[in-house]
Amino acid sequence: MNATTRPRLLVLIVAYNAETTIQRVLHRIPARLLEGFDVEVLVIDDGSTDRTFDRGEDVRREASLPFTLTVLANPVNQGYGGNQKIGFHYAIEHGFDVVALVHGDGQYAPESLPDLIAPLAAGEADAVFGSRMLHPGEARRGGMPLYKYVGNRILTAIQNRLLHARLSEFHSGYRLYATAALRRIPFHLNDNGFRFDTDIIIQLLVARARIRELPIPTYYGDEICRVNGIAYAGEVVAASLRARAQQWSVFYDRKLDVGRAVRPGEDQDAGRTFRSGNDQYEPKLTFSSTHTLALEHVPPGSRVLDVGGASGFLTEALRARGCRTTGVDAVAPSDAAAFDAFHLYDLDAEEFPLDLREFDCVLLLDVVEHLQSPERFVDGFARAAALNPNLTIVASTGNVAFVVVRLMLLLGQFNYGKRGILDLTHTRLFTFGTFRRLFEQAGFTVVSMSGVPAPFPLALGERPAARLLLGLNRALVRVSRSLFAFQMLAVVRPRPSLAYLLERARSASVERSAGRAG
Repeated sequence: MNATTRPRLLVLIVAYNAETTIQRVLHRIPARLLEGFDVEVLVIDDGSTDRTFDRGEDVRREASLPFTLTVLANPVNQGYGGNQKIGFHYAIEHGFDVVALVHGDGQYAPESLPDLIAPLAAGEADAVFGSRMLHPGEARRGGMPLYKYVGNRILTAIQNRLLHARLSEFHSGYRLYATAALRRIPFHLNDNGFRFDTDIIIQLLVARARIRELPIPTYYGDEICRVNGIAYAGEVVAASLRARAQQWSVFYDRKLDVGRAVRPGEDQDAGRTFRSGNDQYEPKLTFSSTHTLALEHVPPGSRVLDVGGASGFLTEALRARGCRTTGVDAVAPSDAAAFDAFHLYDLDAEEFPLDLREFDCVLLLDVVEHLQSPERFVDGFARAAALNPNLTIVASTGNVAFVVVRLMLLLGQFNYGKRGILDLTHTRLFTFGTFRRLFEQAGFTVVSMSGVPAPFPLALGERPAARLLLGLNRALVRVSRSLFAFQMLAVVRPRPSLAYLLERARSASVERSAGRAG
């Protein structure tokens, strides 16, 4: 809120065929809103077939309201959600601080606006929802039909479970938003129908916005219900399932790619959940993963080169094993002190810049799939490694033949996501066969290849169910790694180059000649 001037409030009234109620709704907006806000009321008639627009215009011309009143009419019906989008865009474009959604049929009491806006005015919330379910029995006493009450409770319980939320009601249309929060979410991509309200709640939850619920009275009169209950229920549950699937990185929808809300005074970068580099990844050191398996192939006291490891996830574990770690990446490390040395280098450049004779082990964990040309990189790396045939290289990548990806293809789906096998930043996908050939055709010997289970503890949290699924996945990998491995881990060694073999022959010849002379 602006501290030097009164904050601006837009009361957005969405209306469709509301000629009998719109004037009463306008006159019920409490004048005491003016005590704390610069208020404008915007009515958007969504292509009504009655005189809703005319009734609103009559009130505007009479100048009988203490607020500025603007009445607009969509020439083509945009739908319940589409009408909100226009109003929210108006609020953002005209510099309002808060937008309050009110329905033109009078189902939600405008008299509650001063109470609902209080948390927003105090900076304690990013969104406030009026709930009919906070006070037990209030909804039924207010005339909510039993089937709607039961349906509301069931759907809310399902959505809370799927979205890890604790809302008393997902389906109230009485809502107030800070426009700063609306700017951070792509609400324009949401459904144009009644599912819009669920879509925007999901976006706010993903953004970790502060949502407050306050009780409101329930009123059911002679308004016409325009929602197909069964279809609506299916749509909102499906939307919640898609959001959960995106959390698990098996589905991607741009409208759910939302950064965390940033608090006043906080660094703007703190609110981003997907940035360049490795910031979208997390350490996997507490369960069977590419990180833990890679460490098993690094002998204590090794000189380790971590390629693409600006995140520094393994440096502490390597240091505990007495290893010296050098990092190489195109982005600066999040903690430079974690490395003994670090080199900025574009991994898509022609030649690898370091002398690999100085290292015992190289980690290429989840690197090659991000490169413009993995073949060119591995060829250049092979030339650099050929003078050190004792070098151990541990490389990992996702398995595009994983059973979940296969099932998605069977259903006609191929969705990239923010993490996982179909990461948005991946440029190349591999199977066990193509990953092996990538190294063999560059002159490496593949010592071993193993399958890695899916990171269930990252998706589900450190809980018994995640450990159970992890153990089951490991067992299935032993049955068919190509089908059940989420990732692949390869241990490879360079074949000696001709130059190396020639130098060895010369050295051996000198030694033998010296022995004969003696």
